[in-house]
Amino acid sequence: MMSDSTRTQAISAIASLPVSGVSESAPVRIDYYGADVFSTEVMKKYLPKDTAKTLLSTIQDGLPLNADIAADVAHAMKQWALERGATHYTHWFQPMTGSTAEKHDSFLDPKGMEPIMSFSGKNLIVSEPDASSFPSGGLRCTFEARGYTAWDPTSPAFIKRHGNGATLCIPTAYCSYTGDALDKKTPLLRSRQALGNAVKRLMKCFGLPDERVTITLGPEQEYFLIDKNFYLNRPDLVQTGRTLFGAPPAKHQQLEDHYFGSIKPRILNFMNDVEKELWRLGIPAKTRHNEVAPAQFELAPLFEDVNLAIDHNMLVMEILRQQASRHGLVCLLHEKPFVGVNGSGKHNNWSISYGDKNLLDPGTDPQQNAIFLTVLAAIIEAVDKHSDLLRNSVASAGNDHRLGANEAPPAIISIFLGDQLNEVIENIINGESGRGRRNDTLQIGVDTLPVLPRDATDRNRTSPFAFTGNKFEFRAPGSAQSCAGPMMTLNTIVAEAFDSLAEELSSFAPETFLAQLQETLKRRISEHKRIIFNGDNYSEEWVKEAERRGLPNLKNTMTALHTLVNEKNVALFEKYGVFSRRELESRFEIFLEEYHRRIRIEGRLSWEMAATIILPALRNEYKQTVSALSRALDAKRTNGTAALQKLADKLGDALDSVVSDLDTLETALTSCHEDILAAMSRLRTSVDAAETLVNDRSWPLPKYREMLFIY
Repeated sequence: MMSDSTRTQAISAIASLPVSGVSESAPVRIDYYGADVFSTEVMKKYLPKDTAKTLLSTIQDGLPLNADIAADVAHAMKQWALERGATHYTHWFQPMTGSTAEKHDSFLDPKGMEPIMSFSGKNLIVSEPDASSFPSGGLRCTFEARGYTAWDPTSPAFIKRHGNGATLCIPTAYCSYTGDALDKKTPLLRSRQALGNAVKRLMKCFGLPDERVTITLGPEQEYFLIDKNFYLNRPDLVQTGRTLFGAPPAKHQQLEDHYFGSIKPRILNFMNDVEKELWRLGIPAKTRHNEVAPAQFELAPLFEDVNLAIDHNMLVMEILRQQASRHGLVCLLHEKPFVGVNGSGKHNNWSISYGDKNLLDPGTDPQQNAIFLTVLAAIIEAVDKHSDLLRNSVASAGNDHRLGANEAPPAIISIFLGDQLNEVIENIINGESGRGRRNDTLQIGVDTLPVLPRDATDRNRTSPFAFTGNKFEFRAPGSAQSCAGPMMTLNTIVAEAFDSLAEELSSFAPETFLAQLQETLKRRISEHKRIIFNGDNYSEEWVKEAERRGLPNLKNTMTALHTLVNEKNVALFEKYGVFSRRELESRFEIFLEEYHRRIRIEGRLSWEMAATIILPALRNEYKQTVSALSRALDAKRTNGTAALQKLADKLGDALDSVVSDLDTLETALTSCHEDILAAMSRLRTSVDAAETLVNDRSWPLPKYREMLFIY
């Protein structure tokens, strides 16, 4: 482990990093944007005209894929990839591990000694990875290995580059031999289709022609960066992604000086390289900034189709890690890598468009406003009826450390609308005009500053599900998780609410449509308004108020997971073809098993680190202090002996506490997760207290003050 000399060397190495000077920048070139994507433009260039038209009708209009074009597409994709330097291809998919998976095959198909590069239509459409070694929740047995990946043409193929080569990646869905979904993409695509159909049914009630439905997503990715020298000397970060021990530093985030602060040159260089790689992949990275906690940052992209946005976010996380390593840093995506400072989330900004109209954008004409209020009422109903499912969709061992910690949304799901929309809702309930206050302007009081338009809503950073002008921001998802689960859930519950409204509205006569609509909205919003809360979600008063309203408070993952398989939710997912009962039960088993395994890994590692790293350092410190005290007493010294005795007593107490807590944790490791978590917490308290007693030069682990501030 890290001795004082090693820690000093690490700090010296960071301090001696060359500081890049400011030089005149070359003219900006963005012609490489999307250069490594088999985009619409590339398709038109490489494919026969009729083939391109057929493929684009699937991608843009959602028409069934015509398998007859596979050979032409495969040939064009191969030619393009070879020209871009790719020697291999892979079906890139998202199994239930929470990350992506890939198996590389070369294009090489030699005939004797003649090298031929081959890629058939079958190679493009389907592949057969081993299905027995991925989590399946009982859907597959070890001896039942067959599984299939199937090309998803709605997410374009792309090229991943590495040190000395490149690979063509084909986004795919992943299913078992029996057709069960074994991944996160398949249910997402099913939910997108279900919501698209429901939107069309609802818009038909307003007399609108059939248009393309687009569900959009913009995921804001938060992350920490620390120097690799520190990371490699923290077994807890290496194996679990979070620190299991660490006393809080005197300064952390209490001065609020990191948020939106000036970005350090080393971090800016890293961010620039990340963005260049993302832009080559057509990922529209837009915003970068310091976050609240020291060493915490955020990357936010522009909105995209929900399926593509999720694929892109998986690539964002991968590229953040890779580029961090190239800069001598480590990117931490765990929701709570450091206790005592803010954790990291992934705010999911979600919206629905019909044609070129955002359905969550309040309009100026009566029909537009009627549609907006109908959509809003449906979402309120969906979130109220299925808040348990939304909470379930963000449940994880890592997110348990973040949710409700006065830095992130609580475990109680509620909706924030803001004063203006809330007034509109109250007017509807009271049978008054649906109009609210018009947007006005903000006068700042400085003549040289412009007059600013006031938004329809303020920002409530404590709300888990907030309306932010023309979208809803689901803030509960954790930074390490795929957005597929939360978005699949949201799509499905909103599809149900849209269908319910469409069924009722379709019976209205044209001449009384608006009057009946107002009564319908009044009734439905009244029934579900309990989910609306515009106050402080961190407060204890809200916890009590939520209980009074009957809102579920699923405080931890184990409580939230069980809601997935209750009959109400099984019926919902089966109705929309998003999951079968069998698939839902398998996911419940996967999530349950993953949670227990993570807790046991953390518990075992806590014990190992405390027993083999912390305890020896504490024992040596105690031994040296007692020895010094003994020598002082033998020499009949009076000055300092009382202080040495006091320190020896404190170290002895700390030693006893750590040993006792180690015994407790060792026993708990044979018990349930609650006992393990409680024992880990006790041991951490003892170890963190010991850190403040042991000579800094003797402490074996990098400290918070080093990891969070020296980079």
